[in-house]
Amino acid sequence: MTPKDAVYTHGHHASVLRSHTWRTARNSAEYLLPELRPGQQLLDVGCGPGTITADLAALVAPGRVTGVENTPGILEQAAYNAAEAGAENTVFEVADVHALPYADDSFDVVHAHQVLQHVADPVQALREMRRVCRPGGVVAVRDADYAAFFWYPQIPALDEWLRLYERTARANGGEPDAGRRLHAWAREAGFTDVTPGSSTWTYATEAERTWWGELWAERATVSPFAAHAVRSGFATPADLQRIAEGWRAWAADPDGWLTIPHGEMLCRP
Repeated sequence: MTPKDAVYTHGHHASVLRSHTWRTARNSAEYLLPELRPGQQLLDVGCGPGTITADLAALVAPGRVTGVENTPGILEQAAYNAAEAGAENTVFEVADVHALPYADDSFDVVHAHQVLQHVADPVQALREMRRVCRPGGVVAVRDADYAAFFWYPQIPALDEWLRLYERTARANGGEPDAGRRLHAWAREAGFTDVTPGSSTWTYATEAERTWWGELWAERATVSPFAAHAVRSGFATPADLQRIAEGWRAWAADPDGWLTIPHGEMLCRP
């Protein structure tokens, strides 16, 4: 992400990191796992707190995994989480996905999870990921598609939340409905060998609903998303509080269900 051109809507608030540190290679990059081999060099773009990165590092060891983010702060937590997982074959660096500081053909695998929806130019990002990927390697990307989220029961405050999130994310330079656009972006970036697919996250048990509902109730009121929405004039604090209560109402309903669809693809240079 180029900071001057796009803003990371979620930010790294504690409520966001509770979600991000839940992510593993198994629940967030399973489509990539059959491609991994010991000894591969892997670049994890937008690695966040590094939990997926550490899992990938275990699968390609003794190959090295490089995790990158556009700001240094979150990389400290990524390095800590990798060390806690025993992933000694990791290194974390600051880098802009639009202009990666690596030579052509540097990596066997280039991975990006929930990144393209936030960047200023997803096609240029894919061009860069293609450039640094070796012939015979693979570029793997996965992004959610917010307009395709579905939930039950139909709570008006969650409809309001979705409209507000999409408006705020686009004002920040992103594309929240990235999942459906991945193939088009890949073709524009020059990929001709693309394997598209999709997968979902589902939250329906009482524990899952409580975790996700409270997480978003907090994000709706005190995270950078909330600040962006208010500062842009898209919502008032009262609006955000109503949305937070909607998430809590959904979480408390024993029939509550939420599914988050993702587009994903394997691209071969």
